[in-house]
Order: sequence, then structure tokens, then C-alpha cells
Amino acid sequence: MKLAIITHVPHYPKENTFAGYGPYVREMNLWAQYASHLEIAAPVVNGTTDDIHLPYEHKDVRVFHTPMMAFTSLGMSLRTLLSLPVILFQLFRVMRGADHIHLRCPGTLGLMACFVQMFFPRKAKTAKYAGNWDPNAPQPFSYRLQKRWLSNTFFTRNMKVLVYGEWPNQTRNIVPFFTATYRNSKIEKITNRAFQSPFRFMFVGTLSPGKQPKYVVRMIEGLLKKGVECHLDFYGDGVEKEALKETVARKKLENSITFHGNQTAVVIEEAYKNAHFLVLPSRSEGWPKVLAEAMFWGCIPIATQISCVPWMLGFGDRGILLESDHESNMKQISGLLADSARMIKMAQEGQSWSHQYTLDRFEEEIKTFLT
Repeated sequence: MKLAIITHVPHYPKENTFAGYGPYVREMNLWAQYASHLEIAAPVVNGTTDDIHLPYEHKDVRVFHTPMMAFTSLGMSLRTLLSLPVILFQLFRVMRGADHIHLRCPGTLGLMACFVQMFFPRKAKTAKYAGNWDPNAPQPFSYRLQKRWLSNTFFTRNMKVLVYGEWPNQTRNIVPFFTATYRNSKIEKITNRAFQSPFRFMFVGTLSPGKQPKYVVRMIEGLLKKGVECHLDFYGDGVEKEALKETVARKKLENSITFHGNQTAVVIEEAYKNAHFLVLPSRSEGWPKVLAEAMFWGCIPIATQISCVPWMLGFGDRGILLESDHESNMKQISGLLADSARMIKMAQEGQSWSHQYTLDRFEEEIKTFLT
């Protein structure tokens, strides 16, 4: 089977294959195991890769260069418009020879692919919408247009659209989906974790304004002022790192907050096992893998109510859903910290939920779409 993939992820030539952003390539390697040939429409970049990039494992990978698309400035807009005939030709070329067409959305290239796929109504197709599918979420026009187009079963035929979470009043081609990190063989139950003081909190992700790591510092400071013994571990780097360190030093929180930088998956896994809480006050997410990963190891999530997060957290049964009011959040967290039995129950329910979404199941689900 020839699998066509349309993605905006930059691809780097690497020996006899191509490399790309690690989490994306890791997932596409799972899709690729059911295909004899891979033909990819994506931007090709001649440059050096680093540790975050991974190569495709498939032996037959062909990438058709599609210039990057952006409308963030007048210059980029003009360049995109001039490149549009080449982009549309490459998309048509890749789709025409495919047995199965797979779109990666949202994104400008994904939007163009939504239009081109109309010329192939009989071909089997899937689209992975890796953003926030919440119908009521404020989003850019291009994202909203993609969601409407993908949901339209007249213009988008013979396609399954994979979205994060379960949403009401969806068309028949919308399929609730997920992503995964661990195998079934990793499943184990909480055995010796004591949900008692001193409490360990952790943050995993990019230290950027969108993830709001400053709020996590504020939260820990508030708990310490209330007399709660706790410690926060930051895992990740980003533009906010130095400002966060300055804030921690100014508030004399060095003994309560530690910065670990980017770490391996093995280190993060051990951190999940030893922490009581994972905090993710992010402004935007699709399927936040760190929440599912934390729950997998019995670590209780504390997160904002965006995208499918409320559903993931059982609308408060498997974790704390942050409100817009800081004092209300502090009251929620303090109340939970005073109830050991509730914390254990919450952690157990989180584990039971997360253990459903393993790589083994992920592969089986993918197989049903491709075979």
C-alpha cells in the first residue's frame, strides 16, 4: 500500500532517508509500518539536525518538496502566493498516486490539502487534527475553516477525521482519538506512594508564555505561605527560563524550586513516579501527552480547562481543573492536600483511565484505518 502524508513539518535529508521533529516522526513510523511505500508532501530543509529530530524507519520514503506557507508578513504572504501553484501541484501529485491519503492538521498546508483531497473522493483518507477541536474555542480563521471543511461530509468524502476528545453534535466522519507514550508492558499499579507532606509538584514542557510556567511558581509560593511543605521541579527549557530563575531568586524560593532543563524520557518517567502532582496551566493544547503520562504513573494532574483536558481529567474526578480565579484554585488545591484518601482515589482513577491509551492500542486503531 502506498501511503501519502501531507504535513507542514520540515524534513531534513539524512543519508538514505529523511528526519523531522521527533514526536511527529515517532508517530508516523507507527503509521508507516502498514505501508509498503511512503510519499510525503512537506517542506524540505537543507540543514543540520539535533537531538529533537528523528529519522523515518521505513525503507521506502520519498518526499516531495512543498515550499513553506505563511501569511505573517507582507513578504511571506507574497512568497506564499507565488509558491501556491507549486504547492497545489505537489499535493495533487502525491495524492494521485496514493492508496491512502493522510492529512496532518491544523496548518496552512493542511488547509490546502483539505481542498485538493476533494478531487479524490473515492480514495481512503484520514486526517489527524492535532489541535483543539472544541467547537466553542476562539481560534484563527484558518483553523476554524479547516474544522468546518473536515466536518463537511459532502466536500470531504471517504475520510475519517481523528480528533482529541469526545464532542457533542459531530458529523459521522469525526472519530474521537488519542495519542500514546507507553506500552501495555509498562502498566503497573501504585504500590508505595504516600500522598502526604512534603508534596512534590512537577512541570514538564517548554518554558514559554503559552505554557504559563510563571503561574506554577506563583502557586508554589502561595502554598508555602500557607505553611504547606512542597517542592517544584521544572523539566524543560525555553524563553522564560532566565526570567523564572530571576523570579525564584528574588522571592528566595531556590530551596523549593529546581530547574532540570530538558531531560530524557527515562528521567521524566522516574520523575512522574516520584511526584504527587503535575501542573500544566497551558493556554492552548490538543492532547497534552504529559497529562496522560503523569496519570499513567499515578501522578495527579492540575491543568487548565482547555481542549479535551476536562474530559481527560474526568471533569474533576481524576485531577484538578484550574479556574480563572487564583484564590479559587488555591482553595481547591489546599482542600485536596488535606484529604489523603481523596488523593489516592484520584490517582487510582487517573491510572485506570490512562492505562486504556497505550501504544499497543494506538497501533491497533491505526491498523483499522489503513487495512
